[in-house]
Amino acid sequence: MPNDATRARLGDEGTVSPSLTAEAIARLVGGTVHGDGEARVRGVAPLDRATSDDLSFLAQQRYAALFEQSAAGVVLVAPDLADAPGTASCRIVVREPHEAMLRVLPELYPAAPRERGVHPTAIIGRGARLGEGVAIGPYAVIGDGVQLGDEVVVGSHAAIGAGVTIGARSWLADGVTLYSGTVLGERVRVHAGSRLGCDGFGYVPGETGHRKIPHVGRCIIGDDVEIGANSTIDRGSVDDTVVGAGTKIDNLVHIAHNVRIGRLCLIMAQVGIAGSVHMGDGCILAGQVGVSGHHEIGAGARLAAQAGVFGDIPAGETWSGYPARPHGEQLRAHAALFKLSGLLRRIEKLLERGDA
Repeated sequence: MPNDATRARLGDEGTVSPSLTAEAIARLVGGTVHGDGEARVRGVAPLDRATSDDLSFLAQQRYAALFEQSAAGVVLVAPDLADAPGTASCRIVVREPHEAMLRVLPELYPAAPRERGVHPTAIIGRGARLGEGVAIGPYAVIGDGVQLGDEVVVGSHAAIGAGVTIGARSWLADGVTLYSGTVLGERVRVHAGSRLGCDGFGYVPGETGHRKIPHVGRCIIGDDVEIGANSTIDRGSVDDTVVGAGTKIDNLVHIAHNVRIGRLCLIMAQVGIAGSVHMGDGCILAGQVGVSGHHEIGAGARLAAQAGVFGDIPAGETWSGYPARPHGEQLRAHAALFKLSGLLRRIEKLLERGDA
């Protein structure tokens, strides 16, 4: 953040709240100032709720009406909307307003400083190796032989199983559990209540009951992965479960044993992926998608919300529906279904005339 452009004010509880001028924001995002470059903002808000102290953004034509009525002090505006009617004291024209906002947010909402060190109530196992600047919260349990990289944060009541490895600058929220056999890369973020490295759901039926398959594979999470709250990722049975670098996983997602997920995938809430599914790079699975076991999902494939997958998905295609099929085909099938009631009524009338 430019030193000459940021001042501070005292908030209601005496805390220091940063502020930025429009000129400073424009330098930060590489934009062009149209209006009062000295206009100052202290927060971020959507167009319809922003005040003169807020920064907002206009990236699409459909929000132009909100922009015209908005009270926002400074607005990041896409080039094709630079002349849209509006009363903001300053607009900053920038190629990608969404990306520009990502640069500004950390400056207006800096992360709270964290305390380093090990809380007195934490339990550290034998042979555990802790990197420089780690932070381990109250009642956390670090198992024997665990390796934590530099600046790793472990929240309160987290449980890290024996032999787990966690890369530098990774962050575990309160109540996270990592079973033995889990490996986390660098800068991984795991939110509260998630469980990684659990045994998969594998049994062999027999005359005396269901015999459990021992799980000896690992759960390997790549660099820069984020895992939402209360999600579960099983360890492999005889193979490894792998999540590729840069993949983002939402809350309440289940990933079963031996699944392999590529790089930079997006997996949204309540998705369930059964065992031994392989996904290529850049796949998108929308909310509540279900994928049955042992299938291939090609790189760049997209699955619409609630799609039910019972076969392989070709790379780069968009599928939807239950069972999932190519999206255009699914839309045509739905359109035909909606016409059925009308067709049935016409048939009934024809039959009635024939009877007469």
